[in-house]
Amino acid sequence: MVRWFTVIAMPSVVLIPWVAWQLTDSVGVAVGATLGWLTSVVLVGGYGLADVLTRVDRLDEERHGLREAFDRARLDSLRDGLTGLGNHRAFQEELDEQIVIAREEGRQFALLFIDIDDLKKVNDARGHAAGDDLLRAAGQILTSNLRRLDRGFRIGGDEFAAVLIDCGPEQALATGRRILASALDAGAGTSGVDAFSVTVGVSSFPHLAAERQQLLHQADAALYWGKRHGRTDVQLFDPGRHGVADDARNIEELALAVSRVASTRGLSAVYQPLYALRTGEVTGYEGLVRPGPESGFANASALFVAAEATGRTVELDLASLEAVLAGARALDERCYLSVNLSPRSLEAEAFSPFEVLAMARRYGIHPERIVVELTEREAVEDLDRMRAALASLRRHGVRIAADDVGAGNAGLRLLTEVEFDIMKIDLSLVRAGAASESSDAVLRALCDLASRRGQTILAEGVETPAQLELVMALGFDTAQGYLLGRPGPRLDARTLDLGRLMGVESPSTARLSLLAS
Repeated sequence: MVRWFTVIAMPSVVLIPWVAWQLTDSVGVAVGATLGWLTSVVLVGGYGLADVLTRVDRLDEERHGLREAFDRARLDSLRDGLTGLGNHRAFQEELDEQIVIAREEGRQFALLFIDIDDLKKVNDARGHAAGDDLLRAAGQILTSNLRRLDRGFRIGGDEFAAVLIDCGPEQALATGRRILASALDAGAGTSGVDAFSVTVGVSSFPHLAAERQQLLHQADAALYWGKRHGRTDVQLFDPGRHGVADDARNIEELALAVSRVASTRGLSAVYQPLYALRTGEVTGYEGLVRPGPESGFANASALFVAAEATGRTVELDLASLEAVLAGARALDERCYLSVNLSPRSLEAEAFSPFEVLAMARRYGIHPERIVVELTEREAVEDLDRMRAALASLRRHGVRIAADDVGAGNAGLRLLTEVEFDIMKIDLSLVRAGAASESSDAVLRALCDLASRRGQTILAEGVETPAQLELVMALGFDTAQGYLLGRPGPRLDARTLDLGRLMGVESPSTARLSLLAS
């Protein structure tokens, strides 16, 4: 502004006196005097105006400086200080913006939730500085596997997220797999960081989710399923597999619902018979629970998933154990009762093996007639604590069964790390074994392993005569499944004619013909 004033005012300072000098008559003298006065006014006023404009310029510069400082502060408030990625607040804003764009312009985007596996073990073993290095490496890997238009965020301690613009489900799944591969490749070249694994949950808008909360639930449910089934995995949301994400209740509401079921005994027990394949007689029962219609959970699977998500696993496991034991007071002395306990409970500080033993005594069931089933679908967080709890139970006569062997990534690993008395083969292998040579070979190998260790081997999920024929031919000791007996509220002690179930005259005839083949 000062420069423009100089351009206009300075010529006037020269021009006005020259005009006054040129005018010599009386009119000219008067006009000249007037012009001289005006010159003084212009000069004096101009210098005052120049001072004002100088101050305006300074204020303008300060305003720009404040604006830049504000913008920098806002950017800092949206950035994670450790990784340089966007933080949780930035993630929420980006998600809202992309949903608006997708709806208004008919576009698509995908959401990835990424969780580092076993960060706690790194912190415990090598210190938090090593954990921070791992987090920074994870941030670099995420950034290097995203396109320029995508956005990466660190939204929690070991939790990351990515919003993939104009990206469909399959393309997002491929991106998740690249991120996992980079982590497994010794940190993808990041210095000082060993190879590590991540689990990724994927969903997309609008292909899978129609609104914001549903999108978050789906990606979280897919991630959670991958964590429970062995980790080191990338899962695209599947309504059939991860359907618990459709529960619209938030974490607090789910926690309250689980606690209500556990505290009000809102569980009913059912018992599926286990049959000895040599005689067709009942040798035991697996006790299961079902939530009541007023519980708000469609089935037991949804209830237990919600319990783990809300940290209520121990509470629900103990309530389930009590329901099963209370309904089994009429258990025959020759039979055992098999109950399920989650690794989450066995490794929790709040869990006590003596509480299980006291509960069994209260209902008149000797510990030697109890089998604790440890599902192999669950990834173990604290193996030492879990082994200590199992050892304490075994010292009092409780037997331990490896459940669902052959299912998921963690399945076979526990067989080498925990002492088991019974090996239960997952129904998926039983079903596939009846029609597949490779699955049949796996079954034979597991039977051989159990035999060498002196373990009882049980086939679960026997549903057809062909499957029953197979497991008998392989030398399984025990079996359960819908062909033999469905879960029910009573302890069904009927002896089965296994030969008749297979369409032959008698079990002994069937066994001889199968062994001969």
